[in-house]
Amino acid sequence: MGERFRDPADVLERLRAAGYLADDSIASVVFLADRLEKPVLVEGPAGVGKTELAKTLAAITDSRLLRLQCYEGLDESRGSMSGTIASS
Repeated sequence: MGERFRDPADVLERLRAAGYLADDSIASVVFLADRLEKPVLVEGPAGVGKTELAKTLAAITDSRLLRLQCYEGLDESRGSMSGTIASS
């Protein structure tokens, strides 16, 4: 796949340029996940920016976004998944 980010500072700069306000810890996790070619599980209450982070990352890396809607009591047989191609 290749390296999409030079370092965590590059992640931070590109996220901010795309309008997503990230901190150093988010940039470091994204950088390491990209280098290791691993997914990131983002958890948190509604409205904190989880989906927006995924959309922004898809847009700045020209990647496909697959979103799995999860919440307590929902299992894989009843889950909903949506896929889109992010565009800037």
